[in-house]
Amino acid sequence: MKQKQLVKIFLLTISVWLWGAISATATVVPKKEVQSKSVASVLRNSFSIKQIHQLSELERPSTSATMLVQSPTPSPGRATQVVPITSVKANPTDKGVEIILETPQGTQLQVTNRSTGNNFIADVSSGQLRLPSGEAFTFRSEKPSAEITQITVTNVDANTVRVTVVDVAAMPTVELFDDNVGLVFRVASAATATQPPQQPQTPASETPQQEPAAQQDQPIELVVTGEQDGYNVPDATTATRTDTPLHDIPQSIQVVPRQVIEDRNTRTIAETVETVSGVVNRGSNFGTPSQVLTIRGFNQQGNFRNGFRDVSLFEIAGGTNTIDRIEVLKGPASVLFGQVEPGGIVNIVTRQPLSEPYYNLAFEAGSFGYYQPIIDLSGPLTTDKTVLYRFIGSYEASDSFQDFVHTNFTTVAPSITFNIGERTKLNLYYEYLDYNANPPTGYATLLSDGRLTPRDRYLSYPDIASVDVTTQKYGYTFNHKFSDNWQIRNNLAVVSNKTSNIELFGSLVDDRFLEIGVGNTNYTSDNYSGQLDVLGKFKTGWIAHQLLVGFDFTLGVNDGLGFYGISLPTINIFDPDYDVLKPNYDQPTDQYKGYTRNYGVYLQDQIAFSDNFKLLIGGRYDWALSTGESFIPEDSVFTTEGNAFSPRIGLVYQPIEPVSLYASYSRSFVPNSGRSVDDELFEPSRGTQYEIGVRGEFLDGKLSTNLAVYHLTKTNVTTSDLDNPGFSILTGKQRSQGIELDVSGEILPGLKVIASYAYTNAEVTKDNDIPVGNRLLNVPEHQASLWTTYEIQQGNLQGLGFGLGLFYVGPRQGDLANSFQVDDYLRTDAALYYRRARLKAAINIRNLFDIYYVSTVEGDRSFIGIGEPLSIVGSISWEF
Repeated sequence: MKQKQLVKIFLLTISVWLWGAISATATVVPKKEVQSKSVASVLRNSFSIKQIHQLSELERPSTSATMLVQSPTPSPGRATQVVPITSVKANPTDKGVEIILETPQGTQLQVTNRSTGNNFIADVSSGQLRLPSGEAFTFRSEKPSAEITQITVTNVDANTVRVTVVDVAAMPTVELFDDNVGLVFRVASAATATQPPQQPQTPASETPQQEPAAQQDQPIELVVTGEQDGYNVPDATTATRTDTPLHDIPQSIQVVPRQVIEDRNTRTIAETVETVSGVVNRGSNFGTPSQVLTIRGFNQQGNFRNGFRDVSLFEIAGGTNTIDRIEVLKGPASVLFGQVEPGGIVNIVTRQPLSEPYYNLAFEAGSFGYYQPIIDLSGPLTTDKTVLYRFIGSYEASDSFQDFVHTNFTTVAPSITFNIGERTKLNLYYEYLDYNANPPTGYATLLSDGRLTPRDRYLSYPDIASVDVTTQKYGYTFNHKFSDNWQIRNNLAVVSNKTSNIELFGSLVDDRFLEIGVGNTNYTSDNYSGQLDVLGKFKTGWIAHQLLVGFDFTLGVNDGLGFYGISLPTINIFDPDYDVLKPNYDQPTDQYKGYTRNYGVYLQDQIAFSDNFKLLIGGRYDWALSTGESFIPEDSVFTTEGNAFSPRIGLVYQPIEPVSLYASYSRSFVPNSGRSVDDELFEPSRGTQYEIGVRGEFLDGKLSTNLAVYHLTKTNVTTSDLDNPGFSILTGKQRSQGIELDVSGEILPGLKVIASYAYTNAEVTKDNDIPVGNRLLNVPEHQASLWTTYEIQQGNLQGLGFGLGLFYVGPRQGDLANSFQVDDYLRTDAALYYRRARLKAAINIRNLFDIYYVSTVEGDRSFIGIGEPLSIVGSISWEF
């Protein structure tokens, strides 16, 4: 079957499957919902939940005038606004515990009963857990009473909170109340609820006993984890540097949450973002976990970490154990992040200290000698919870599907948070990353007839090649609130790195031999990023504003020493002989030192003219300087400068609550290196994007979709000066335009999906040397993904789940000259897992059908990155 037919069948299958699944939900959505009503004075009548009913279906006691939970009366117009639940407390009582969901608008919450077995489970609709800062969180209380083993309160989707109470004996008895502080669940254990009331025995002359803890107003604060479950994340910080709902952002942004990372058990950033439309792996430093990514046709030069510039190709971005989520912002992002390529950025949000004890031990093992123990510890260091900590550590060791390859990767990541009063917070962090490979992952070679060399064959000299990288990251974030509406933030991030590479480069001759050259590089770098900004909310008449004004800077110092020009014997790729003497590195052939300085000021205003019409406008001015000095082979100095203004403007209109229509215009810049024949500095390259899109939330906010159409150009691209060889001119122009679709969320209870499709038309539109119309390097015209899981919700098999993934990448050009092309591929992944209480176990299968495919191409037939064959990883973890 032809590849184009496979693509059509694949896309059609996804469409039919999603349509059928969404349609099927009409038969399972309950016809009744229940909501709270302000009648606290008559709500002292209890009811015991014995079967799986909605609260509104339970028989009312004859003495009750009105029950709290009733079927809601449909109201015309827009749906009820999501109510923030700002705190959760648990007061112990003589028979159990009283759970309080604090909210300023408790009467707008709706409650649906989903209880089963010994578990009382209630879904609170129209609500979301939010800290006063706006951040999402999850609550957990272990053993709040002798009979109640656990209480959890968590966001399950964009507008639903799930309350779960686990009883040792049987279903607990529950009273539901509306109070001036919010919604109250009074839970009595089944063991104590059935006991007859004790008659008072205390004589009148005796001193009364001390009041129960519940009446002393000493609530137990539950866990604030700062992490979210589920596939559908309602908000993100990368697009605006504020915690903004996705439906209010006039630019395409996709979030890969922690739950997807765990379900797929991804180990690298490149693997994790495979579910995001328009993002393609661009390669790494010989297998080092610091992938470069292509977004909307343009290479992303380095990642961001918690909003700060992180690492480039030669440093370690890290694995996924420390990641809470990954946010991918599409299109120019210079307005907030300075010099970046126009395709977009990838921002890694790390896991933070928790306010309650959390301990997790995990172990993974799998194909090719892979194993990894992981430890994750967190909790308070003081009784008043003003000092919190988190420690994440792991050690990963693995062989490879390629002969000789062996790698080791160590991660140590402690962090500590100081809650200095109610309005001030300081977080300190450190991360140590060490990666070494002897030898590192190699490449395959593409022959002229389209065949690839065997994927297990090492096309270099394994006793010579090596990679050793150590990256340290440390810094702080400081936040102080002057009031509920105004705050100041100050951050500093430092990345210190040392890289030692012995790289072997080959050049294919006669489809049979590789001419091998050696490059021995020792490279160090220190990069400092800082930010100071003020965030405020105010109104001008009836118009609401959220203003952000700030300053940031980046300083970098790097130096390198290299030994190049050393040749080794030619390798026969069909019958390699690896017996060769190691070369001597006597005299360096290259020595340099570089310095970069970038700083900028930015202003942004998020304006709400009404609940359904919003404007985002911002601008930034940057000053960028890069200076390099070469000592060998000769002394020389080169300088690159660039000043640029980067604007952004976007509109969001919501004709109905679940649907947002948006349009935006944004620009970016990157300083150009090189010089003209007149020795003049080049102006920065500029990216300009126009984007329109629609974002929708369906199935009561459980499923979100984003459809975007964009036109993106990059101008001032340096091209060869044909009249003056060795020099460049600014005549180049490249264009990318396309359509992207992303879907994520829960279709049915237990059935979750994250899917994407991208059509990308990226080509050269003006150049001195490259033919106009040539496609950009490593950019597929069609790309699609589907990852879906189903977890059994009740019965003896509750907690058992299954996962299936399909990942399609279309044909890609191997270089800008379009002299060769790599084939498309459709890879299948699968998973089987079991989650019950604190135990998690899983088996993840990557490349189920063992296809041989190209993961990335880097402009040369001799350097073709290839994907891993069929591999299986088993994992088990215990939380306590």
